[in-house]
Amino acid sequence: MIEFHLEAKSGVPTYLQLVQQVRQAVRLGILRPGDQLPTVKEVVGSLAINPNTVLRAYRELDLEGLVDARRGVGTFISEDVAPLPPDDVKHLRSELARWVSRARAAGLDDDNLAALFADTVRPPAVSRVA
Repeated sequence: MIEFHLEAKSGVPTYLQLVQQVRQAVRLGILRPGDQLPTVKEVVGSLAINPNTVLRAYRELDLEGLVDARRGVGTFISEDVAPLPPDDVKHLRSELARWVSRARAAGLDDDNLAALFADTVRPPAVSRVA
């Protein structure tokens, strides 16, 4: 089961942090189809947040088709979700760790690493002028 964590200073709304954590856990195969999310009461108890915040996050995940809410039973990862195979995730994580090590050896800090990664994944819409 997923354990949520909040970053108070991130500027990201609490409900969206919950949504992002579930999305990431599904992508990485931490949560698989049929897995149950913590109940609203459990999340409220562990994070000391408003129940409506958790409900909003779960509702958004439901609208995306990522989860199925079953009234009186709980919220479950949708059977239609196809996470990456665990071996693929392990291999990719290993390659990424090597890349990060090389980037750090080249003098990149966390901000520069993140910028380079983001630029590679989502190139800017405007081409650079030399």
